[in-house]
Amino acid sequence: MMLKGCDAAAAVAKAAPAPTPSPSSTININTSTSKFLMNVITIEDYKSTYWPKLDGAIDQLLTQSPGDYIPISYEQIYSCVYKCVCQQHSEQMYSDLVKKITNHLERVSKELQASPPDLYIERFNIALGQYMGALQSIVPLFIYMNKFYIETKLNRDLKDDLIKLFTEHVAEKHIYSLMPLLLEAQSTPFQVTPSTMANIVKGLYTLRPEWVQMAPTLFSKFIPNILPPAMESELSEYAAQDQKLQRELIQNGFTRQVVFFT
Repeated sequence: MMLKGCDAAAAVAKAAPAPTPSPSSTININTSTSKFLMNVITIEDYKSTYWPKLDGAIDQLLTQSPGDYIPISYEQIYSCVYKCVCQQHSEQMYSDLVKKITNHLERVSKELQASPPDLYIERFNIALGQYMGALQSIVPLFIYMNKFYIETKLNRDLKDDLIKLFTEHVAEKHIYSLMPLLLEAQSTPFQVTPSTMANIVKGLYTLRPEWVQMAPTLFSKFIPNILPPAMESELSEYAAQDQKLQRELIQNGFTRQVVFFT
């Protein structure tokens, strides 16, 4: 709410008639004005001092691995964002943030394109998990920009915007290469770990639910209630599929008893 307080104070200052200062009050007024001017953040200040701090922190957050220690001051970054919002630099800051993350995601996409098929699924999973993990830190750091600019002026949400960037610059470019590999891996037990498969399928569903139509059976294994209820005539087919999977598990050395409900 201090943003509104800053705006309100400026408006009152413009509207109120200037009183005739007494000699004793002149020094106090000048001192107060000097302090205010010292706190003004010009666009040059933003570009040379404030954005570079944010840029470096975002770099580290986007490239961190799970469990990494990030040597940045979250309090300092949070304060930088707040000051820039209060000084009316939200539009520029949002533009810089989007450009920064877009450039990062384009590099990620190119790296995925160069991946061999046997590493493609795992690398996509790492890229997706790393980005979603970074958003858990980036979005809270820019909460003031989100509240006082993105939500109020753009009628959007920062997290939604940043997820959309991954969809557009990574997932959309790779979905038609990724999906056949996922379907192939699904038919070959243990080619891809169940956790990796689950992470990717759930992630794709979060990014764009309509991608379910590309592989309904695959998505239904990890996303509940996305397929219509089974007809009685289909139960025998499902039982046959379960028996086939049980034979494949045994052939691949999985000797524990596996119980399928038919």
